Formats: sequence, C-alpha cells, structure tokens
Amino acid sequence: MTFIEILLIAVGLALDAFAVSLGSSSNGKVSDRRAAFRLYFHFGLFQALMPVIGWSIGISVSRIIVQLDHWIAFFLLLFVGLKMIIEAFKEVDSKQDFNPSKGWTLIMLSLATSIDALVVGFSIALLNTEIVYPAILIGVVTAVLSLIGIKIGRAFGNKFGNKMEILGGVIIVVIGARILFSHVL
Repeated sequence: MTFIEILLIAVGLALDAFAVSLGSSSNGKVSDRRAAFRLYFHFGLFQALMPVIGWSIGISVSRIIVQLDHWIAFFLLLFVGLKMIIEAFKEVDSKQDFNPSKGWTLIMLSLATSIDALVVGFSIALLNTEIVYPAILIGVVTAVLSLIGIKIGRAFGNKFGNKMEILGGVIIVVIGARILFSHVL
C-alpha cells in the first residue's frame, strides 16, 4: 500500500472520531487540556490498535465480526448520543456527572469510532502488508482530526450552549445510524 492510500484510509476512519469529538466537546466538559488530551489520545490510540487486532485475528474470524461490527457501533453511539441529548435538558447542577472524556463513556466512544478500523486491519492482512506503519498513521491522523474537532466544538459550544450539546448528541446518533444502514443496505 502506498502512503497516499494509507493516508486516505486514515482520514476516512478518522472522520467518525472527528465528528464525535466535535459533538462531545460542545457540551463544555472538554474544556481543559487534560480532558481534550484524554479524548484525542484515546481516539487515536484505539484507532491505531484496532487495525493491529484485526490484522492479528485474520480472515477466519472476519466473517463474524463484519456481520456484527455495525450493530455494536450503532448501539454504542446510540447510547452515548441519547445520553448527551438527555444531559442537555438537565439543570446545570445535575450535569456534572457526564463527561465524554472520562470513564466508560470515553471507552465506549473510542470503541464505537474504531470498530471500522478492525475491519481495515483484516483487509490489510489480506494484502500481506505489514500493519505497524498503517496503524501508526491511522492513529496519528485520528488524534489530529479529533483535536481539531474538539477545538471547533468548543468554539461553537461556547456560543450556542445546550443547542450544540443536543446537536452533538444528534450527530453521534446519526453517525451510528449511518454505520448501521451502510452495512445493512
């Protein structure tokens, strides 16, 4: 695989993480450098590890994962997106528990946005290509695009408040639905 091919794959895989970063940071909880780092680091890390896992597992299991990956991603993103929408309607004092850059929410978002990368790892294994370089490039591109999404989400979140949090939740649900429908149809 050429650098351009790997870069295009990396950008394609990173777009979900970019959109989720944008939506997640719009709620004001990803307001400091540590929270932003946790979000873009984990998105990049998971996006780099999943192709390695997919590549390692190989073709024999790929049929099972390919049949389920879209459902897993859909339900994880649906859960997180609906939670964001519900949180937007809560009073400010009761919203302190929800932070997309911490705990299980961070792990679910990281997994949901990187499941496609698992399938890419299977594809790379079919091409008899080494995985280390593509995995690193995919992780770095995802982290950079996620950071850009965080910065954009913060800017618009500060201006539009709860409306951006609702929009972020809707975007996450739509991404999940797009993943599901693109595989089902």
